Amino acid sequence: MGREIGSTEYTRGQRTRYRHDLRRNLDLFETFLDTAEFVDEGTIGVELELNLADATTMAPSLTADEVLATLDDEGFTHEIGRYNVEANLPVSIPHGNGLADLERALQARLDQVDAAAREHGARAIPVGHLPTITEELFAGEDWRAPGHRYAALESSVLEARGEEIALRINGEGRGLEASFDSIAPESACTSLQLHLQVPPEQFAAAWNAAQAIAGPQVALAANSPFLLGRRLWHETRVPAFVQSLDTRPPEYAAQGVRPRVWFGERWITSMFDLFEENVRLFPALIPESRLMAEEPLLTPGASPRLHELMLHNGTVWRWNRPIYDPGTDVPHLRLENRLLPAGPTPADMAANAAFFYGILHSLVFERRPLWSRMSFEQAADAFEQCARWGLEARIRWPRVTGRVRVADLLLDQLIPQAMEGLRDLGADADVVERYAGILTGRARTGRNGARWQIDTVTSLEVRGLDRPTALAEMTRRYRAGVDSGDPVHEWPVPARTPAVGA
Repeated sequence: MGREIGSTEYTRGQRTRYRHDLRRNLDLFETFLDTAEFVDEGTIGVELELNLADATTMAPSLTADEVLATLDDEGFTHEIGRYNVEANLPVSIPHGNGLADLERALQARLDQVDAAAREHGARAIPVGHLPTITEELFAGEDWRAPGHRYAALESSVLEARGEEIALRINGEGRGLEASFDSIAPESACTSLQLHLQVPPEQFAAAWNAAQAIAGPQVALAANSPFLLGRRLWHETRVPAFVQSLDTRPPEYAAQGVRPRVWFGERWITSMFDLFEENVRLFPALIPESRLMAEEPLLTPGASPRLHELMLHNGTVWRWNRPIYDPGTDVPHLRLENRLLPAGPTPADMAANAAFFYGILHSLVFERRPLWSRMSFEQAADAFEQCARWGLEARIRWPRVTGRVRVADLLLDQLIPQAMEGLRDLGADADVVERYAGILTGRARTGRNGARWQIDTVTSLEVRGLDRPTALAEMTRRYRAGVDSGDPVHEWPVPARTPAVGA
């Protein structure tokens, strides 16, 4: 969730000064972006958010403090929930054996957290939503991790909204309709975040490409079908995250005010477009000034730290977010891809990364860019449809008449294109073959993490289990699947044999 801050409350004067400093940061960034030299190594990075579940009941385990103390490693940190842990992986490369190294690093990080969690009666679960979360968990404040940043964020969101947070998500039956006096549902959303270092001149193309393929990307990886006991979207993280951090009362939403969790509304021509939109459209949530944070304006390498701009950028949750990092000597720019759920296995997550890095490389260098052949509204609609229906979604796509089943689009066009992009990046042939096999198998069977969870719970309920028991049993089987190391499309699903007399 970002760096720690020093306060949870701010005066009107502090907010006014922050607004002025933020605009000065933006002007400085515009000049700096046009004149500075940036690191251009094409490196990749990964952040993985994990859930902690009681080893016996599979209910959320509020043991993050203890688990992190046992880990005693700067590579792990708190997330907003006390049942969450975030793992940061070393910077890597997409060529050669880099993606296989990423898979091994994901496995190592997962094993470390799980071993520490076992010491406290818990297990680490890499999944978009922990299926056993209940509304009772969010009734008090025990769910929240320590730190001023989380308290300040919650206070600012609720103050701006002026009323309780409402979740209204379509699904089976009436779907989910619930209200909360905190941003607690945001803690249910755990993700795999992919970073790509991008030179300034390529950033607009990379961001546009990432937006254009966001729908198929989330369909391929969907892994969050259950929230608070209800079966909802295949990737319920998408609407849950949007609504959990929605600072708009309903009247503002009706007026067209943008949400803080945002897909966007147009293709861009420069990275600056995104920062300018953030400053122009969104008021500050955490107005901590550079002086309050005791940060210098310049680093030893003379790259401006732009404290206010970077802090503000961290409170506008774009699914593809621009990142400016002043570094120690030379600054760099990154694209942060935030739409993937955690899990299911390191093999699945590395395959998801292979798809993203491969397809992005291919699209950036296309003679006629994909985003020039589709409207932004078309890309946004595909993202929503794919989050809702996963590999079963039907979307509009350039040069396709009507709507196409996204699984077919992935098999026929996008997965092969992504693998060609990996080859062009210099990935080893056996690495390309491994992840092509996982991605193709997933699309061909239609079984991503969401589909496996839905089919397993359905089978267990047919056999006589009620929903809470089925969710707990499914989560146990899910963790067993993670232990197997097999990609999710190869996991078994229990037979739908009804109990005698049912």
